[in-house]
Amino acid sequence: MRREQQEPLYSISVACRLLGCHPQTLRLYERLNLIKPQRQRNRRLYSNADLERARRIQHLTRDMGVNLAGVEIILRLLKMIDEINARFEAERERLRRLIEQQHLSARMENPPTLIDFPPERRNAFHEDGRE
Repeated sequence: MRREQQEPLYSISVACRLLGCHPQTLRLYERLNLIKPQRQRNRRLYSNADLERARRIQHLTRDMGVNLAGVEIILRLLKMIDEINARFEAERERLRRLIEQQHLSARMENPPTLIDFPPERRNAFHEDGRE
């Protein structure tokens, strides 16, 4: 997640205004460890990431009818899916680089010869490799 997403910006009153909820709602989410606002001088400060997570919780509870215990499970599963996807993408990139490296190494071990070119192109090459 981008750093600016994590920066604490909003007091609880501003966050509630942006979310359209009561401060007790955010306090409940925090008590249940669904969101974790940062604290400065004993004041809760919410980041954009916190607000996005609270919106997701609101969607699940208001629109989908999920209770808060279900929300906790869903959020945990979504986090696991994100972690698995990140590992998958890292492995995919590692394999892509490995295949590319093997392909380059194979090309260096077996450089093309005139036999590899179609007959109509063989005469186009000079001994020094120029076309």
